Amino acid sequence: MTAVSRDDRPDIADLLAFYASVGVDEALEDEPLNRFAEAASKPPERAPATVTPPTGENAALPRPTSLSRAGMGERQAAAPAARAPSGTATVPDEAQAALARQLATRAASLDELRQHMAAFDGCNLKFTAKNLVFADGNPNAAVMLVGEAPERDEDIEGLPFVGRSGRLLDRMLAAIGLDRTSAYIANVIPWRPPGNRTPTPHETEICRPFIERQIELVNPKVLVNLGGLSANTLLNTTEAILRLRGNWRVHTTAAGIAIPAMPTLHPAYLLRTPAHKKLAWRDFLEVKAKLRALG
Repeated sequence: MTAVSRDDRPDIADLLAFYASVGVDEALEDEPLNRFAEAASKPPERAPATVTPPTGENAALPRPTSLSRAGMGERQAAAPAARAPSGTATVPDEAQAALARQLATRAASLDELRQHMAAFDGCNLKFTAKNLVFADGNPNAAVMLVGEAPERDEDIEGLPFVGRSGRLLDRMLAAIGLDRTSAYIANVIPWRPPGNRTPTPHETEICRPFIERQIELVNPKVLVNLGGLSANTLLNTTEAILRLRGNWRVHTTAAGIAIPAMPTLHPAYLLRTPAHKKLAWRDFLEVKAKLRALG
């Protein structure tokens, strides 16, 4: 066996670059934990006691028997199950989705819906996010834009589309004569997934009733789906966004109201692929024409 030289050890810059490439952009704790200090502060473990076999007169005495594994299992089974501490993440399941549907249906206004979402603990994303990202803009606007999930800047400020992708979206809206006072903006997922990862199908299904009720309460004339997750969730399709974009679809609310919907590319995608901005520009021109036609 050969010793590992200092030059063969991973460089800290390479390690940080690897973390950044897989989406690790912030620590879960505000302060770093010194594991070496923790190990040094622990008391040394005691060595297990050894049993000396009995000799002489004591050798004839029966030795105490140890508790068998079966007995231990019975004793553990008889003990009451430990309750999960409050404030811990919940595993997404159908029961949580059903509760989300119940709360969403109960909301008679956007304010009530926001209160229900803030109190809802059925989505594990809530426990790693800093803020609930509910909406921004004018709830009486004729057009509603629905993105995918908050990113780091949105999570910090509690508003959708406030980072680089938000500034691009503002320019896209301005190009067709709109701004945040004449549009309403929300997301399918109201809590930021850790590391900006893609939400799981369970997480999306749990959050679906909230955004569907939000659309129903706003009741826009035109819906714009920003990105594949928004389009697939709200238009009940599995097609890729590059095939969906530019083609009018319909989002139907629980009350049966049909809202024209335009799937288009997410601003974050456009920042990574500037050549496709021309496609989004065509989609927004379609939205402008539709708004004029609907008056």
